[in-house]
Amino acid sequence: MRILICEDSVLLREGLSRLLADAGHDIVAALPDATDLEVTVAASEPDLCILDVRLPPTGTDEGIRAALALRRDRPELPVLVLSQYVEERYASELIAGRGGALGYLLKDRVADVAEFLETVEAIGSGATIFDPEVVAQLLGRRTRDERMQRLTDRESTVLALIAEGRSNQAIARTLHVSEGSVEKHITAVFQKLDLEQDEAGNRRVLAALAHIAHGAPTQTGDPS
Repeated sequence: MRILICEDSVLLREGLSRLLADAGHDIVAALPDATDLEVTVAASEPDLCILDVRLPPTGTDEGIRAALALRRDRPELPVLVLSQYVEERYASELIAGRGGALGYLLKDRVADVAEFLETVEAIGSGATIFDPEVVAQLLGRRTRDERMQRLTDRESTVLALIAEGRSNQAIARTLHVSEGSVEKHITAVFQKLDLEQDEAGNRRVLAALAHIAHGAPTQTGDPS
C-alpha cells in the first residue's frame, strides 16, 4: 500500500515510516506539516494518508482541517488521523464530514505494532475505525436515544451485530436469513434512526454509535 505521512514530530514521523516500510508498505512522502499536502497527494497518489491532528504553524487544528479537506475533495482516499489526546470535537467533525474510509487513533496505539498494522490495513481496505477511548468519550455524555424505541426486535438484533463490526454476510449467517433480508432490516434501521444516505457509508458507524450510546449490549452467540 502506498502511504503518505504528515506528522510534525521527527521521531514519530521517522518511526512510522520505518515501521510501515518494514511491513511492506511504500512510503510515498513524509511531510512535517500540511503546507504541501494537497500538491503531494496529487503527485504521489497514495492509497492512505496518515495525519497528526495538530500540525504547524499553530499546532491547533491544521491537521484536522487538512483531513476534512481530503475527505471532502478525495472521498475515495482513506484517511487515518493520529492524536495525542482525545479530541471530541475533532472526532465528531470527522464523523459528520463527508468522505470514505476513516480512522481516528490515539498515538499510544502505535506502540502495539501488530494491532496498529492491522488497523492500517483495515482502513486502507475501506474500514472506519475509531479508538475505543475516543468512542467512550464521545458516548459518555449521551443520554438514552428515543429513536431506538422505534426498532423492532429483529432490527435491534441486526443493529447489535452491526455494532460488533459484522458484515451483512456475517449477519445473514448468524440470523439464518438471506443477505437481502439483512439489507432490508438495515435500511429500516437507518430510516428509523433518521440517518440520511451518504456516499461514505458513515451511517453504519453512526448507527453503531447510537446503539452503544443507548446502553444496549452487543449481540453474542446465535440470537435465534
